[in-house]
Amino acid sequence: MNTEKDFSPLTPNIVRALNDKLYEKRKVAALEIEKLVREFVAQNNSAQIRHVIQTLANEFALSLHPHSRKGGLIGLAACSIALGKDSGLYLKELIDPVLTCFNDSDSRLRYYACEALYNIVKVARGAVLPHFNVLFDGLSKLAADPDPNVKSGSELLDRLLKDIVTESNKFDLVAFVPLLRERIYSNNQYARQFIISWIHVLESVPDINLLDYLPEILDGLFQILGDSSKEIRRMCEVVLGEFLKEIKKNPSSVKFAEMANILVIHCQVSDESKSTNDLIQLTSMTWMREFIQLAGRVVLPYSSGILTAVLPCLSYDDRKKSTKEAASACNHSLMKLVTPEDDEDDEESQTKSSPPGDGTPSKKEGDLNDSLNESQDSVGFSNISFFTPASSDRSAVTLDLDGIVQVLDRHLHDSSTGMMTRIAVLKWLYHLYIKTPRKMFKHTDSLFPMLLKTLSDESDEVILKDLEVLAEIASSPAGQTDTSGLCDNSDSKTVLHIPGSKVTDLSPSTPSMNSYFYKFMINLLKRFSLERKLLEMRGAFIIRQLCLLLHAENIFHSMADILLKEEDLKFASTMVQTLNTILLTSAELFQLRNQLKDLHTQESCALFCCLYRSWCHNPVATVSLCFLTQNYRHAYDLIQKFGDLEVTVDFLMEVDKLVQLIESPIFTYLRLQLLDVEHNPYLIKALYGLLMLLPQSQAFQLLSHRLSCVPNPELMRTVEDPKAPVRDKRLAQPHIDYSELLQHFDRVQSKHLEVRHKRAGRFEHPDRKL
Repeated sequence: MNTEKDFSPLTPNIVRALNDKLYEKRKVAALEIEKLVREFVAQNNSAQIRHVIQTLANEFALSLHPHSRKGGLIGLAACSIALGKDSGLYLKELIDPVLTCFNDSDSRLRYYACEALYNIVKVARGAVLPHFNVLFDGLSKLAADPDPNVKSGSELLDRLLKDIVTESNKFDLVAFVPLLRERIYSNNQYARQFIISWIHVLESVPDINLLDYLPEILDGLFQILGDSSKEIRRMCEVVLGEFLKEIKKNPSSVKFAEMANILVIHCQVSDESKSTNDLIQLTSMTWMREFIQLAGRVVLPYSSGILTAVLPCLSYDDRKKSTKEAASACNHSLMKLVTPEDDEDDEESQTKSSPPGDGTPSKKEGDLNDSLNESQDSVGFSNISFFTPASSDRSAVTLDLDGIVQVLDRHLHDSSTGMMTRIAVLKWLYHLYIKTPRKMFKHTDSLFPMLLKTLSDESDEVILKDLEVLAEIASSPAGQTDTSGLCDNSDSKTVLHIPGSKVTDLSPSTPSMNSYFYKFMINLLKRFSLERKLLEMRGAFIIRQLCLLLHAENIFHSMADILLKEEDLKFASTMVQTLNTILLTSAELFQLRNQLKDLHTQESCALFCCLYRSWCHNPVATVSLCFLTQNYRHAYDLIQKFGDLEVTVDFLMEVDKLVQLIESPIFTYLRLQLLDVEHNPYLIKALYGLLMLLPQSQAFQLLSHRLSCVPNPELMRTVEDPKAPVRDKRLAQPHIDYSELLQHFDRVQSKHLEVRHKRAGRFEHPDRKL
């Protein structure tokens, strides 16, 4: 530096000492500058004070010579000390050159700059707050400084600045947030630690409401939560925890809408992601749970986005148990927000003031809510919607039903969807059909094929939930007025036509089914026909569950009516055999068996005739139906016709199974009727007919032994019981034309025989060469 240059009012000795390489000499010069500035303060000579500061800044602190820069920094600090409380008038001139030195390549000089700024800030205290952003910006850079001394010095300055901010009530948060939002995305660990520490301090100051600006920094906080440093993650967890506590205390002031997008994004973490991201997902899912509970029905218009994030988490294993439980809580809380009022049209909800009614839910809705409460106690898709600020106007809340259905349907179609997620999807669909049936039936045609396909799922629990949804679709009154789902053919009608019967309507005791019921039955049988393994492995299970969910009479009534027109006779025979086994053995069919056992009403007779005509596809099943309904003479007439049928191994196996069934508790009444020989001669003849069909086998021995126990009618006759003419209790049944039924049996068996001959002809053609 040119020492001949005029630096007045700085003396040549001061200038020379400031440029010296020895710290002690520069310190002496600083003391002289402090004395000089004090004199100017006493004289109130602000011009000279400003001139000294500018000289130290321009000629020394910003000099190209390193020792001069060091001298300038200590000189500026001395000016600040001398100015005392008046330093606030010159802070810009004092701070700017010091901050420039923060970028110096010399670590010692950066340290001296940090020391100088510390002294300036210590003197000025609250007066530095208007310059907080530039100070914070400089400090954020020093926090990541590689030199430990510089970093240590910056930490001292940082603590001092935090104390000042904590003490003051003039902090400009609005001006600071943009800088905080920019700096929070730094990848440097020290910078992240610096940012988190400042957010924690600002959040703890009562006069600073950082919660209003949380949407600006929440995404950055979740980014920091994934840091590799355990200490930084812990600090970030503490800060997020404090924010969440504040949100719970003041939910009315929370900007849910602006943060929902952030939560949805961070809830979606792929399984391949590093383990630190599990913490991000768990934390964001916990926040989501609290948001749903605090915001209530306001979140309904944005349910599709929430479900997109929540549903995949429900299939996590125990390694992510906490996240799974939080997601389950989100799912159940969101589901409970959907109410019948969401089924109203927009015009109705707007014009409706206070809805009438006692508020008592239906039994089905009450059961569903109970199950939801019980579950609650125990526990990147497109078109994502998010929250809006809370509103007390419930009529303004619109359920995003289309978006929800789209998300649910997409998860059902995705083959990688986990079992628990599929179950949750089906629970959602069932819940929506209960609460919003009118609107849901607009989506039924698009959902129906996938719901049918889901019956082939590997999980029994998934199939059960799927059947619940299908049963609700088939029985909901909302489907009565909806004709969009009807099949084009004439078979799709609510009232089932039963050929050969005088009764064409269902039993008055049977609940009416809508148009989808018959469509469901047709498609279910079609699926059994195409997937024989499904029929073999799950057919009985599916039909039994449907008999519990719907009326068993309706199920058998409709299936028999459909099978009557089935062109694939082999499938029809197999299906009849399956239905017959279910009818005779399943506890779910107890009431239907009792109804058929005593054909006292027109309805029970009509049901028998309907079943009989389809049961004719399987001769042995037809006989068992006659045994069940105590039509013993007709059973005997049928067995007489077996001599004209093709007796195969499969046929004999079915007879064998029937003999086993006769020995089961189901036919206890039939075995007891063997005691009344005179009144049940055709029962005994029918059983002997079966015996004659069987080869010498275990079943033959079993039935032969049973018939050998039939008592002698002479021994069984009592004095009070005069010899009565032989009769059959079913001969006088006025509602059944048994001769017509026998003719129908002959026609059906002729068709089966014709099909078998054609099939045999394809494989044993006489002209085929060896």
